[in-house]
Amino acid sequence: MPNCPNVLETGTCTDHDCEFEHNILVCEPCNFIALDDEDYDDHIATKTHLNRIAGMNLLLYCTICKTNMSTSNWEQHIEGKRHIRHAERRRISAYIEPQLATSVPGQIFCEICMRVVRRWDRHLESQGHKKKEAFISYKAALDEAEKDKNGIIIDGNLDFGIVDPSEWREGSSVTVTLKTITPNLRVRLEDWKLVSTRGSSVTSSGLIIMERFTVTFHDGNRVINPRQSVKLIITLNQQYIGRYEDRLEFVLKDIQLRKRFFISRSVRAIVGNREDHEKLKPKAPYVPKKWTKRSVKPPSLQAIPYIGTLPRAHIPRTISAILAEGSVKEITSHIKRTFLPAVLDSDTFGRHFKALLWVEETRMEQDLERYDMHNVKFLRDRGSYYVEVPGLAEKRPSVLVGDRILVQQDGAREGDWYEGFVHFVRKMAVGLRFHHSFKGWTPEQRYHVRFKLNRIPLRRQHQAMDMVFQEDRVLFPLNTHITYRSRRGVALRYFNENIASNIQQKQAVTSIVRLLAGSPPFVVFGPFGTGKTSTIVEAMLQVLFSNPEARILACAPSNSAADLLVTKLSSTLSKETLFRFNAPSRPRTAVPDDVLEYSYVRDDPRFEIWPFGVPMTRIKRFRVVASTCVSASFAAGIGMPRGHFTHIFIDEAGQATEPETLLSVKTIADPNTNIILAGDPKQLGPIIRSPIARELGLQLSYLERLMNRDAYDTEEYLGDTVVKLLQNYRSHPAILEFPNEEFYGGELEVCAEPKKRDRYIGCPVLPNPNFPIVFHTVHGQDDREASSPSFFNIDETSQIKHYVDLLRFSRQFRTNDHDIGIITPYHAQVLKIRTRLKGYADEIKVGSIEEFQGQERPVIMISTVRSSKEPIEYDLRHTLGFVANPRRFNVAITRTQALLIIVGDPQVLSIDPMWRSFLNYIYNNRGWKGPSPDWDTTAPVDAEGKYDEIIRERANLDMNDFTRRMEQMTLDGIDEDDGGGVDQPWREVE
Repeated sequence: MPNCPNVLETGTCTDHDCEFEHNILVCEPCNFIALDDEDYDDHIATKTHLNRIAGMNLLLYCTICKTNMSTSNWEQHIEGKRHIRHAERRRISAYIEPQLATSVPGQIFCEICMRVVRRWDRHLESQGHKKKEAFISYKAALDEAEKDKNGIIIDGNLDFGIVDPSEWREGSSVTVTLKTITPNLRVRLEDWKLVSTRGSSVTSSGLIIMERFTVTFHDGNRVINPRQSVKLIITLNQQYIGRYEDRLEFVLKDIQLRKRFFISRSVRAIVGNREDHEKLKPKAPYVPKKWTKRSVKPPSLQAIPYIGTLPRAHIPRTISAILAEGSVKEITSHIKRTFLPAVLDSDTFGRHFKALLWVEETRMEQDLERYDMHNVKFLRDRGSYYVEVPGLAEKRPSVLVGDRILVQQDGAREGDWYEGFVHFVRKMAVGLRFHHSFKGWTPEQRYHVRFKLNRIPLRRQHQAMDMVFQEDRVLFPLNTHITYRSRRGVALRYFNENIASNIQQKQAVTSIVRLLAGSPPFVVFGPFGTGKTSTIVEAMLQVLFSNPEARILACAPSNSAADLLVTKLSSTLSKETLFRFNAPSRPRTAVPDDVLEYSYVRDDPRFEIWPFGVPMTRIKRFRVVASTCVSASFAAGIGMPRGHFTHIFIDEAGQATEPETLLSVKTIADPNTNIILAGDPKQLGPIIRSPIARELGLQLSYLERLMNRDAYDTEEYLGDTVVKLLQNYRSHPAILEFPNEEFYGGELEVCAEPKKRDRYIGCPVLPNPNFPIVFHTVHGQDDREASSPSFFNIDETSQIKHYVDLLRFSRQFRTNDHDIGIITPYHAQVLKIRTRLKGYADEIKVGSIEEFQGQERPVIMISTVRSSKEPIEYDLRHTLGFVANPRRFNVAITRTQALLIIVGDPQVLSIDPMWRSFLNYIYNNRGWKGPSPDWDTTAPVDAEGKYDEIIRERANLDMNDFTRRMEQMTLDGIDEDDGGGVDQPWREVE
């Protein structure tokens, strides 16, 4: 029986007596009607469908409550009392699948823009709606052009597939045949053109752009009829790893009808390693993951005898309500008006930052929900329940002993959750313990798991913000707080002889030692490779040596940075003088052996795994105590008096939020305590998840805020409040030059040992043997794996592996795994590169930019990942994302000593003015490999230039020209152009 014709028009049939079959399926996100299962299966495998559902923040419709909402609010909605009440009234389950948004009274759903609008007439005239309409028209024209028409058949596959660079000789070729089987049809091929060659291939600077493909005639025949065909040969001209796309357009004329028509075909090629592509390709198409009673605390939580209790500091309901709905701009304005003081000063400081901490905590909770697990099994062993947590080794999520995890049996009623505390953390699993009321476990029982945010660090910061220590000389130092008569002392005898020969380091140490008690915070501004950590370690030792009463609290934002302080101090200080405080939840396996010697492990039979603790009887005897910034609250927590420490040193201070940095100061300092900060405000700041908290200033570190004050003017107050280290001991001059000019005003001096910095001069991987920087063009494709929002790029992975091979197997330039560091901004790319190196280069560190902060390697390779193939449809600046963050850029390119290799897509990177300048610098110094830039590298770069608009305009010109020619050939059917200006509306859209 045939399908109902009404279904094809409306998607439904209202005729209850209809005799036709209604075998249809509807894909609501795409508004696609399929006639059968096979048609539907074909549709959901298309790029159109996958692109529609990938990464979209769709508006959803609740069929119970008859209302629309955003994807992020769906889980909250179906758990809400009102929704559950409506479901109970209708006697149906409250847990329903969301539908695509629809028009409801007072709101019209625009399926083009995927949004609900109130003023339909105004929406139709909006630029955003018109742009989307224009793009849909363009895509329709493109689809139409790719169809065989007028009896002409284009035979031949123009997808080269994967071409291995090692097999490339003088270009790979495919043949395309234009033929017909229609009797008496005579068609002439009048013209053909690749879209990329329509314009000039030479820039104003004489730069020749290499064509991706070329097309040549086979035998010179242009006439197509049933007895003869036309053949063209398409040749791939690129041998560099990457993805190359073009569009081949044929202009044909029906000789009898004297009408032109138009057919186009996409030409594609992947130059790369077939094995890499097979091994690393996504196992499933990217689909964004939905946001989605009692317990026994581990004994380690009682390992330290804290006095008093931490404040609960729960997020106020009003803040939660404000954060639940609205744009970032609207919510930011509302929070500012409602919760932030009109003036930020010493009196309002605590209230200001408590509000920002609540805003950030809300987003942290939401982000953690991404890691919730469903239908997982637990293993049981001696009273503990173990569950495997994917990504645990990568701290995604980060789980520590003492964290709470909620579990629910599959099929249990909503609300029947048990709270378990983490007692053990293994490499791939966590061990939980529950109250004895936890029943029903079997090896086959499945559970849903929710990770809960560990609020203790936030509660400690709230506690600190509530402290009454709010001295202006610490929080808001002025010029009047500066004491010009520094304490005089004896001549210093340096523990580190190298510092004695460095003018700036020597000045910093001398100034710190001679600070009068109660001075404004002193800043050691240390750009990369200038030895700021060595400087403050020397300053600590000199303070201890010159002042027998001095006691130091040494802090850093991370455990690794705090461990480094201990390692450097341990060469001079004994275990009776130096103590490393570790949080009880820290695994002992994570602590370096030389640091473990200076730590204290609680030896108590009550604990199955003896945790770190505090030697209470000796704690006040140590002259130096080192910890992380947040853990430093232990001092006040165990009752140590204010002012016990004469100095508080904070290394890498630019990486911590202001509440984290000042936690130790506000809890343990007194009016005489001196504070010394070391860091670089030009490098990475603290990681803030909430865009609202960033907008309100939580991303601005205490170090950077001080450096913006008049009292820290490096010219007027050099040596009184700040010293800037200028001698760089890390990098080759060519590597140092660009960041030096861009971030440090050209002040940094090259002081690296020639033997180290010149190690790769003349290396075969260098296009210019005297310039140790390589940029390798890879026009790749960024992919995402199943439910992971992180991007990866197979093509760049292959190229990175190739460079690793070249260096590791070079006899002249011997390079081991520990010499190489690979930086990439996306976690998925980190995993793909590790997978590709597994088994033969496992010791190479591959990590994010944050993981390399403060580190260095002889060789650094950077994979930038992002490539955009739809410049019209997507926001290119957003596509580039945090790759273009200036501080991340600065850290990434300054980790290397002797060789920097960057692999990326210059078309995307050049959107950002800073990257464009850096790429110009590399290209003009002949450090470029792969396809050349498609812009003039000698032209000045506009720091405010909107280069994304230039790329978008170029794409739109092609789109407009293509659509205009389609209209002329299919509508007017005449030989000559009529000059009708049919592309005018497209120009207005842009």
